[in-house]
Amino acid sequence: MKKNKIIVVKGISIATLKYSNEDFISLTNIARNKNEQEPKDVVKNWMRSRTTIEFLGIWEQLNNPDFKGVEFDSFLFEAGSNSFTLSPAKWIEATNASGIISRRGNNGGTFAHKDIAFEFASWVSAGFKLYLIKEFQRLKEDETNRLKLEWNLQRTLAKVNYRIHTDAIKENIIPGLITKEQASFIYASEADILNMALFGKTAQQWRTENAAKEGLPAGQAGNIRDWATLEQLVVLSNMESINAVMLHQGNALCN
Repeated sequence: MKKNKIIVVKGISIATLKYSNEDFISLTNIARNKNEQEPKDVVKNWMRSRTTIEFLGIWEQLNNPDFKGVEFDSFLFEAGSNSFTLSPAKWIEATNASGIISRRGNNGGTFAHKDIAFEFASWVSAGFKLYLIKEFQRLKEDETNRLKLEWNLQRTLAKVNYRIHTDAIKENIIPGLITKEQASFIYASEADILNMALFGKTAQQWRTENAAKEGLPAGQAGNIRDWATLEQLVVLSNMESINAVMLHQGNALCN
């Protein structure tokens, strides 16, 4: 679970977070648009509705293989009666729901998957829901742009380190009297040692696999490193730097 990020909707601060690689939004904060003093009651009132229980159950059935359907049926049968009450904690505990989570502490409250949070916001206020979606989309666009920038920086760094890596190979491994084709083979072999360690396959294996998917000749499939994740590029950059240092150190010991 990652640290909360805040969006402001019509003057109300609403926390969002990443949980199991999914976006969750604070129902407690959204409820403040309807009742500033007792937002928990707003959430509980929403969960009393048969329509809400039905929606939550279908969402869980679609997204949660561990969802307890028998307990859900029991809640669905009782929903709507005057005596029926349901809290987020009771729903989670009874059905093993994953679409709603509860957190304690200063940054706590009830959070729900964005699909559920938008449904709740619509119940609170249709207009508020539209503002919420707009601000949430703005947050995701900012995150995407930041990740693209970080990826580009790491890809550039990996390319710089690749040049350092090839220079180390040239100085410490490649003999003086060989052809360019032979030198290219040595460069590729050293690069594929890192590719195997990081990606589990050589550059040629990756090109062949992906060309088959796209229906392209193997030479047009691209570069495995251009499709690496941000985390993989960070590791790759460090591996290239360390390997270059080790090549220099190994040559120094031999001399």
